[in-house]
Amino acid sequence: MIARAAGLYLFIFICVLLALNAGAYAFLSREYQSLLAPALGTPEGTRALATAMRRVLLTLAAIDVPLVAVVAAASYVLARATIAPLEAARRRERLFAADAAHELRSPLAAIAAIAQAARIDAPDEARRAFDAIVSSALEASSVVTDLLTLARNPARRVLQCEPVDLAAIVTGSSRDTAPLAAARGIRLESLAASAIVDGDERRLGELARNLLDNAIRHARLVVSIASRRNGRVCEIIVDDDGDGIPAAERERIFERFYRRADDGSGTGLGLAIVRWIARAHDGTVTVDEAPSGGARFVAAIPARRE
Repeated sequence: MIARAAGLYLFIFICVLLALNAGAYAFLSREYQSLLAPALGTPEGTRALATAMRRVLLTLAAIDVPLVAVVAAASYVLARATIAPLEAARRRERLFAADAAHELRSPLAAIAAIAQAARIDAPDEARRAFDAIVSSALEASSVVTDLLTLARNPARRVLQCEPVDLAAIVTGSSRDTAPLAAARGIRLESLAASAIVDGDERRLGELARNLLDNAIRHARLVVSIASRRNGRVCEIIVDDDGDGIPAAERERIFERFYRRADDGSGTGLGLAIVRWIARAHDGTVTVDEAPSGGARFVAAIPARRE
């Protein structure tokens, strides 16, 4: 990031410098033409003008080269002074989130286990209260797990990459989310076409499950998931027949903790994790309108090179 910022600073300076050089060259060209006007029609006058303009170019180059070198060094120093504190703050944020997640996981698991044990011999009214405690603890644990995922560095090096067929991802995620769909009265359809990528099977499965979970929560009757090869990328496509997502919100839904007004049971992290995983695979995730009028999410991952 520091090198990129330094390069941008230097590029801007060079553009300004070239504009100034062009202006100086044009001005001096007119001045020399005025001075040599009586002789311009002769070979000697033409040679004199050409020689003068070459000297102008050499002079400008002699000034520009060391100036660019100095500005390049200054750009790096400025970029480092600007970016380094931001990177340090980002690292501290990731470490804090990871530490907090680790510290919270064990107590939440203990709360859920104690409540599950206590409900066994409890009367009906107390049992319902214990069920609510277990549900809340598991939901909080899910949020903690999501935070831990997002706290990790999204660079490709954190992935365990191998050849993965997205057809298997589609089949597995459909199987895993079938109970949730059935509980909500949603028909889950899948079309698993072979599409091979170099990726982390576990993370890609998480991506597909999060997309399905989101679709099931917003669908009326039907959710579909499919995989396909589309040119140089392989895609996982998830459609629902819900109300869809307004164009103004189609970027914001991927932000951490952003929840739409009708998203009562969501944590605001699932789609952020989907984007995190897609980007870690050098891919993208987009949302548009589905043929049914609901939302269509497309996660595109570079296809495996043959």
